[in-house]
Amino acid sequence: MSAKDKAKAKAEQAKGKLKETTGRVTGDKGLETEGRVEKTKGHLHDTVENLRQNVKKKHHE
Repeated sequence: MSAKDKAKAKAEQAKGKLKETTGRVTGDKGLETEGRVEKTKGHLHDTVENLRQNVKKKHHE
């Protein structure tokens, strides 16, 4: 995973966590859900990139 992709995934996770927490504190279920989805997308991007990297590494062994 390139450093740029890693940073983007981590930023997406952080942004989602912030929205989720804000939604929970303010009682805004929509914002909380939106944040949870965004955080999950960030985790998914991170996982997919790590998987890609591992496949490339195994392929070159």
